[in-house]
Amino acid sequence: MKDLMGLMKQAKDMQKKMEVAQSQVADLTAVGRSGGGLVTVTLAGGGNMKSLEIDPSLLNSEEKEVVEDLIVAAYQDAKVKLDQAQAETMKSAMGDIQMPPGMKMPF
Repeated sequence: MKDLMGLMKQAKDMQKKMEVAQSQVADLTAVGRSGGGLVTVTLAGGGNMKSLEIDPSLLNSEEKEVVEDLIVAAYQDAKVKLDQAQAETMKSAMGDIQMPPGMKMPF
């Protein structure tokens, strides 16, 4: 019974750590750039775009397709950075606990 109580305490502690980590993940932001900084995208923790900045030199009708491609590239750059930051945050919260292969956090 003593082992069960210890296990319950560990589970409760892990739940608290996960709640803190999930809150930290939600607060993360990542900035992606493309075209040498001509397009900048900022993503919030959930992957939602917070802001988009386009250098005025790109704002003419002949550059429409280029601008669209640069926006997509900047978004992808920010998304990769955000995913990495979220993974690191969750990894630090999990400590030594090994998750089964293929299982991602948060659930």
